[in-house]
Amino acid sequence: MTSAPARPADMATGARRRRRSVSVPRLILYVFCAMVLVYLVFPVLVVIPLSFSSAQYLTFPPPGFSLQWYRNFFTRSDWVSAAILSFWVASVVMILATILGTLASIGLVRGRFPGRGVVNTFIVSPLIVPAIIVAIGIYFFYAQLGLVGRPIALITAHTALAVPFVVVNVTATLYGFDERLEYAAMNLGANRLRTFWHVTLPIIRPGVLAGALFAFITSWDELIVAIFISGTGAVTLPRKMWDSIRFQIDPTIAAVSTLLIIITGSLFFSAEMLRRRSERMRTSVVAEEAVEVA
Repeated sequence: MTSAPARPADMATGARRRRRSVSVPRLILYVFCAMVLVYLVFPVLVVIPLSFSSAQYLTFPPPGFSLQWYRNFFTRSDWVSAAILSFWVASVVMILATILGTLASIGLVRGRFPGRGVVNTFIVSPLIVPAIIVAIGIYFFYAQLGLVGRPIALITAHTALAVPFVVVNVTATLYGFDERLEYAAMNLGANRLRTFWHVTLPIIRPGVLAGALFAFITSWDELIVAIFISGTGAVTLPRKMWDSIRFQIDPTIAAVSTLLIIITGSLFFSAEMLRRRSERMRTSVVAEEAVEVA
């Protein structure tokens, strides 16, 4: 005797029961994630209302609303010069670290030479070694060369700190790269430079852009090394904020922090949009471009 087929109503009832059985653990997971998010984000976002405070010192909640601290930031030459220097140094570091990190990633992934693991460990060591140790070593080395207090010291030191972020991101992209596309382009007559520019680079672009973003942020937000080597002639924005906290506490620091949050968030949003745009590119499109280049 055969059993009767399940009716649609019974199937719908079973599906609802399964959804109810899963909803409780999922709800607990959502609540836990929300609590973790609030714990991580609240200390960052609390500076935003502080930046609009009418008080002459940092107090929460603010007693009133005022834009005087933003006006104070944009009208004081010491704050403006520190922001300009930080942006200039971070831009140069981003370019240098992206170029060096991308080339190093290609060499580490494609190269076959003894000691490759040691070289990779040496390159990413700034991510592992405590920043204070790196800062002390850089300070004594640059002091012997007379570079302390010069922008070139910040650029070279921040580049060394930023290269590992580029290497990590580009290397992860290269491991998923199909080298047959390069071989196809070169078999059709494209040289190595044109193959890299028109075939390899468009595919690894998400990793390169992410690495460039992290390189910029690494230099833009770096404080410990800047404390040691910036001196009085190359004061970056984080160093200026540190000095202000030590000697003159007012909500100008909160205003600067709010601007940094906006800038950093905008950079991450732009990088994500570029990453999604790059991911929509299909391998077939890149192969057709390689044929056109050849």
